[in-house]
This record gives sequence, C-alpha cells and structure tokens, in this order.
Amino acid sequence: MRGARCVLELAGGELIDLPVARWHAEPDGFDELLLARCTGHTLDVGCGPGRLTSALAERGVPALGVDISPVAVDLARRRGALALCADVFGRVPAEGRWRHVLLADGNVGIGGDPVALLHRVAALLAPNGTALVELDRPGTGLRRGSARLLRADRSSAWFPWAWLAADAVGVPAAAAGLRVRATVGAAGRWFAELVRR
Repeated sequence: MRGARCVLELAGGELIDLPVARWHAEPDGFDELLLARCTGHTLDVGCGPGRLTSALAERGVPALGVDISPVAVDLARRRGALALCADVFGRVPAEGRWRHVLLADGNVGIGGDPVALLHRVAALLAPNGTALVELDRPGTGLRRGSARLLRADRSSAWFPWAWLAADAVGVPAAAAGLRVRATVGAAGRWFAELVRR
C-alpha cells in the first residue's frame, strides 16, 4: 500500500504483478467512467490509498472508503478521503442507504466468494442504488482460490480471493438479487453496473 512493487502469489504458484502505481496515481480514463456514474453517496469498498474516494470528494460527491488495511486507510485520509478501517462483511455506516457501491481494482474477489460479496453489496445499497463492479476480461469465467501478497522478502498470510470475468457476472449477480444493467469495456479493463432485480 505504500507504493513498493508487490505481487499476488496464487496457491498454484502463479505470480500476478499488482498495479500499485495506478492505485497511487490520479484517476485514469477508465476510472473516470466509473466516477461519472457516481452521482450520490458512494461507498468505495477496498478503497486502498483512496484515489477514487478522494476524487469523488473533490467533485462534491459524498464518499466513504472502507478497507481492512490500517495503512490503506491512513493513506486515503492523507489524500483527503473520508475512510474507515472496516470489513465490508461487518458493520458499515448507512447500510441500505448507499446510492452507489464501488468494487474497483478487482475487489469483487474480496472473501473469495463473489455471490456472498454481491449479496452483501445489495444489502448496503438503497432500493434504487447501483453497484459498479470492475471485472476481469471476458472469457476467463469465475475462479476462486487462495492468494498471498509478496513484497521483497516478506509475504502476507494466505487469504481467499476470486476473479470474475465481465461476461460471467450475470449468474453471481442474479444469485445475489442483482441484475446487470450495463457492461462497459475500455483500455483493456471492464466493469458492470448492477441494480436490484
């Protein structure tokens, strides 16, 4: 979270470079597509160092970032974001009243079960709210597994994670009581806008 190179190691040995520099940069063109759809109170789940939460605040959109990492929350606050160290599956302010919930940067993988996470997101949303969920490229389906973070000679504990493709989001969304209103792809990234069924 402090900007050093970091990789995600999967249980099978695959290493995935994490876009740490992007997390610390200003929002890019794809991020702007997400941000443009946030027109009211927005909860940024897994906010990291707060680039999206702070960008919304700068535009006058009320936004709260939540992350389980105290370091991430500290960085987000230093960036001017309102952020809370919390687990999305625990107590979250204004449950059932959020106009938008963001799951950017692959955070649909939190907890290793997209159906459970999307079900929780549905409970956080106001009746007319939307979930904006960044997804993997089409054709990669739904994958679940264990992963850990590696940086230099240090590693985190193993944790459950999941990856969900843009063309596979419909079934998990439906199981969570949501439906896909739109899918957007640009610059090699994708997201879906989900609403209540």
